[in-house]
Amino acid sequence: MKSVAVYCGASSGTNELFAQQATAMGQTLAQRGFTLVYGGGRVGLMGAVADAVMQHGGRAIGVIPDFLADKELAHTGLTELHIVKSMHERKLLMADLAEGFVAMPGGFGTLEELFEVLTWGQLGLHKKPVALLNVAGFYDHLLRALDHMADEGLLRRENRNQLLSNPDPNGLLDEMLAYQPVALEKWLTPRTT
Repeated sequence: MKSVAVYCGASSGTNELFAQQATAMGQTLAQRGFTLVYGGGRVGLMGAVADAVMQHGGRAIGVIPDFLADKELAHTGLTELHIVKSMHERKLLMADLAEGFVAMPGGFGTLEELFEVLTWGQLGLHKKPVALLNVAGFYDHLLRALDHMADEGLLRRENRNQLLSNPDPNGLLDEMLAYQPVALEKWLTPRTT
């Protein structure tokens, strides 16, 4: 794993720890030699991660659709900035460029990106690690909801366990490097539908 896509908010939120951990994540990525792949903005948590990567001598690749370039203030101080035509292009290019995925605190967009790469992994379209940087327990309720889905038989436990979680950037990257994808048989058969 040499590149990590980080999904996070274009705002900083109300908890100061979110921005502190975004900076820590960027610094850790740079110091450990990982290339950041992210949404290309220079504001909010997105900007904090990218700024920290660049300030610590790392590589940061931004991918932003043209209609958001002005709203999210496209970051012009990156190693590379790709301006694409749509959100679909953005997500696909980020997924192609990344060898692992991390979601930090964010809103609908962060969750949408997270669940898309999780679903792709469940379907066997990639074997890359997907993880949560669970800052200050931000994702605790989501993790409980996923456990509930598995308990109710709507999500295989093995698929639930695809999603790694750690509050510490270094610990999270270590878990991602150790990740071993689980090969599962097709879960839908005429007998089970």
